[in-house]
Amino acid sequence: MMTHLHSLLSTPAALVFTLALPVLAASIPRSESGSSTTTVWATPHDSYSSSVGVLGCKVNTNRIAYWPDSVDCTNICVSLQYQDRRVHLLRVDQSQGAHDVSYDAWNYLVTGYSASEKPTAGGPMEMTTQNVDPSNCASLIYTAGSKLPLSAANSMNFLASCLEQENSWVGDNYVLYNILDSICTLGQDQTCTLDWPAANQPTCPGTLGLPDALRGDPVYNIEYPSGVKVLAGAPPTVQTAVPVPVPAPTPANSGGDENGARKLAHPDHLVWMPILSFLSIAFSSMLW
Repeated sequence: MMTHLHSLLSTPAALVFTLALPVLAASIPRSESGSSTTTVWATPHDSYSSSVGVLGCKVNTNRIAYWPDSVDCTNICVSLQYQDRRVHLLRVDQSQGAHDVSYDAWNYLVTGYSASEKPTAGGPMEMTTQNVDPSNCASLIYTAGSKLPLSAANSMNFLASCLEQENSWVGDNYVLYNILDSICTLGQDQTCTLDWPAANQPTCPGTLGLPDALRGDPVYNIEYPSGVKVLAGAPPTVQTAVPVPVPAPTPANSGGDENGARKLAHPDHLVWMPILSFLSIAFSSMLW
């Protein structure tokens, strides 16, 4: 039997297959987390949001993925690659079907430059993505221990689903803040605690969910396609390249002020008639 096997491996076809094995192995997609690589058409997205209440004032909003899939409790970090450039992105929001990505990240992948430095416009670009270990996104989270910052008032449904999953990354790596919205305009910047599963409502130093104006934690977006840095939630910027014409004065204003000045400088000719008549009589008397 060994002789028969040796004879099979000695055939030309077997030799070609053996030589091709390294090439075939190299062509198989590999992932540092074991997930497969997927091709997507990535599009730029310039307004931060999070359907699960991840706070934009405590993460890098220029490195966010908005995928069609629901936000996962463990696959919270993805890599996105275009040609020889790659970025890691936090996947904290769900799109309506597109594979949206923060404008700055998209611009860097396409051009090699930040959108703030050399902004460019464009549509869907073919890129490759895969889920990676959350540790790859640790630098994108600005909290102690890189724990995922969640809204204590509005993230409980998502958090509860993660806490119910054994060993989920979010369930083991979260921190709650008494901030109401993902762009950090309402609430109080204070950490809260959760006695899970004994309680399903967090405890905060202040009143939970109080909609106080929060001014110390701004979130900024990089506007598409200008590359201008703008405050999230503010009205859209007005293009200043075209001068704004000065409004013409209304007829009432032009007729009032200008006519008034003219009348003071040039009294009506009827005013001069008595004066001229008096001068004429005086001059005649002098002649007599």
